[in-house]
Amino acid sequence: MKKITTRALSVLLIAALVVVGLTVYVLRYIDHGRDWALYFSRANSGSTGELIDRNGVSLAAFSASESLFAGDALTRTANYHVTGDYWGRSGTGLLSAYWTDMQGFSLVSGTTQNESSILHLSIDSELNKTAYQALGPDRKGAVLLVNYRTGELLCMVSGPSVDPADADAVPGEGAYINRCLSSAFTPGSVFKLITAAAAIENIPDIDSRSFYCEGKYSIAGVDIVCSGEHYTQTFEQALSNSCNVAFAQIAVMLGQDTMVDYVRRYGLLDGHELDGIPTAAGTYPTEFVGDPELGWSGIGQSTDMVNPFALLRFVSAVGNDGVLVTPHLLLSGEEPERERMLPPETARRLGQMMNYNVVSHYGGEERFPGLALCAKTGTAELGDGTSHAWFAGFLSDEEHPYAFVVLVERGGGGLTVAGELANKLLQAAVSR
Repeated sequence: MKKITTRALSVLLIAALVVVGLTVYVLRYIDHGRDWALYFSRANSGSTGELIDRNGVSLAAFSASESLFAGDALTRTANYHVTGDYWGRSGTGLLSAYWTDMQGFSLVSGTTQNESSILHLSIDSELNKTAYQALGPDRKGAVLLVNYRTGELLCMVSGPSVDPADADAVPGEGAYINRCLSSAFTPGSVFKLITAAAAIENIPDIDSRSFYCEGKYSIAGVDIVCSGEHYTQTFEQALSNSCNVAFAQIAVMLGQDTMVDYVRRYGLLDGHELDGIPTAAGTYPTEFVGDPELGWSGIGQSTDMVNPFALLRFVSAVGNDGVLVTPHLLLSGEEPERERMLPPETARRLGQMMNYNVVSHYGGEERFPGLALCAKTGTAELGDGTSHAWFAGFLSDEEHPYAFVVLVERGGGGLTVAGELANKLLQAAVSR
């Protein structure tokens, strides 16, 4: 009797293990079945697919026997961080993000199906080429351009890049990283747009106040150093002068809780998604740091880090009367999501100030001919004698409602480096 009981328990144990094993297998099959089916040959599933830009240019295509890219090297390289490759080297490329969906895998049969998938993209490959050439093959940076009325992303370029069809190419350092989406950087003075927006809403007499600058300002014994001596200036002039002294004082007036609140509400601390592709989060001193460090954070230094795509969302909303139309890459025909990020009066006042920047300090018509430009420069000091060059803003133009962000890593001056690149891109976009 004892032997029978032991055998029965053994059979029950084996049966339980079989059930557990089958359960684990089924769950893993549901989760990883497509990966298993495509493991030995990702391009020979029987499906075909193609990535086509907004003007009908084929950027990448695959079939059962071929994996193709665009015909010329410049198009392939300039659009690499949009397409990615067939080997998954760039995790944010559409060929990686949408590969399994384009294979038509069936959970029932466990095999891929013979399907044809065409992804129509909002990207203008010619604008990507313009941006890539302006950035140059040896510089690191990020360039983004979006229609802020429709959310269609027209340009996304990250440098350095790589030609995915050149098997002998030696990629530059970080060539597989999409700096537009996957990285965050010290913002420098472009962050003053955030501080300015908070001031517009929380300091009722901000436009009647004056700020005095002799090149530095001491907060609790710590000097906030400015790039120049601006003497007596208005709030609008302080943004145009990009005055560190004034904006450090404004950040302290607002207080850390208010600054953190605005950084959060504008999504600068969050990771976002571009058609399901995740983006990097930013950073800001959210714990108590004291007034001197708060002053530095209000001018985009301290521990501030901003993702270029997150900044694009902000300037897009400012250009669109405070409403963010979610940027997207895929022309799916579906209405994009909309959300109010700023009150319309805040967006309009900030836009006016950004236009004043261009007219009074950035060279206006001479440097940016024919463009109804509203923008802010940034020269983000990195503590080693180098600076990131930023230029961000939008066109106040109903025919060309474009918002943009340009970053050149360790590029130097925001206006002379990033601003020049932005002008080339915007002139090309307006003329198309």
